[in-house]
Amino acid sequence: MTIQTATDKVADSARHLADDVLQSAQDAVQSTRNAANASLEKAEEGVRTLRSQADPVIDDLAARAQELAARSIDYCAETSAKARQKLNEAAEATNKYVAEQPTKSLVIAAASGAALAALLMMASRRRQPHHAAY
Repeated sequence: MTIQTATDKVADSARHLADDVLQSAQDAVQSTRNAANASLEKAEEGVRTLRSQADPVIDDLAARAQELAARSIDYCAETSAKARQKLNEAAEATNKYVAEQPTKSLVIAAASGAALAALLMMASRRRQPHHAAY
């Protein structure tokens, strides 16, 4: 065997080895891609499953919130109507009392006005700064 033949055999072996290494690397890259794609598909399916399970729960919560809001609005309207009715009844009772006892009503109104005026005067005096006498 000549040196040239031996060199050619070594070169061929090196090429085959390089080709084998390259093919192995390409196979490894392809296997990694396939595994990554499979993982992504599995994750995507998991997300779809979770979403399909969450959508009915979200719809149920939204329906409950709307029902609660409607009941709250109805309750507020009913309470407001009752308060208006009580206020009207109190106004009617006051008007009836004033009509039946006008003098007593006038005395009560004057006393209430005087008491309110006295309270306002006391409150305004408290707000004024106090000056020390020299």
